Amino acid sequence: MSGPGRIYAELSRSLRAGEPVALATITELEADPAGAGAPGATLGAKLLVRAPAERIGSLGSDELDRVVERDALAALERGTTVTRHYGSRGEARRRDVSVFVEVFAPPPRLVIFGAVDFTAALAAVGRLLGFRVTVCDARPVFATAARFPSAHEVVVDWPDRYLRTIADDLGPRDAICVLTHDTKFDIPAIVSALETEVGYLGAMGSRRTHDERWRRLVEAGADEAELRRRLMSPIGLDIGARTPEETAVAIAAEMIASRAGVEHPSLRDAGGPIHQR
Repeated sequence: MSGPGRIYAELSRSLRAGEPVALATITELEADPAGAGAPGATLGAKLLVRAPAERIGSLGSDELDRVVERDALAALERGTTVTRHYGSRGEARRRDVSVFVEVFAPPPRLVIFGAVDFTAALAAVGRLLGFRVTVCDARPVFATAARFPSAHEVVVDWPDRYLRTIADDLGPRDAICVLTHDTKFDIPAIVSALETEVGYLGAMGSRRTHDERWRRLVEAGADEAELRRRLMSPIGLDIGARTPEETAVAIAAEMIASRAGVEHPSLRDAGGPIHQR
């Protein structure tokens, strides 16, 4: 099998296997003044891209294929479908060729450590936003599916041990929220999370809890510069949230802002009590 038949067969196989894959299609060709289109390119030409670096098909030239492959892999990492424009051989800042890059990626993961009162609300909001939600706690009496019906799975395990089983699958689209308020769970969970490529890492607690947690994290070997860059603690945007449901919205809003690269006032960067009168 060759050509589009092979591309669609491989796309179907990837979708059935749950593998992230991107399909690039030429949707528009600009004619040059002499009336010729982009050399080698044809409308509807397709290129299938899979991580880490596999492409099937061609858009007309090896140079264009390489550039589109690079951009398709970046789109896969973000989980976003895009339209990009290139020169006929992949040159930037040209519009000879328009390429629609359709991304087929599994839903992002939200891993919540701690079977506490706030967890059920956050699991519900996370599921509404399209995350695959996992609740993990080492205490079987609290970590039950009945308590967290919105979670896709409830895992009874120590956070750091569970993280080791999924670390390679976590990426920039995924999020980890540590809600346990217990150093024997928090510290190993955060240290392990820092070793992954997870895009959002937040931890719940008061400023006093945060200061004590920070000291223990440094003692456990966490790099302070990495903590400042990645750990959102206290967790959530500063919107005056008080109830579990409001707090879940504040956390989810911070996750969205972090993924979009948009700056908003976070509790981490504010001063004073996290619950204003």
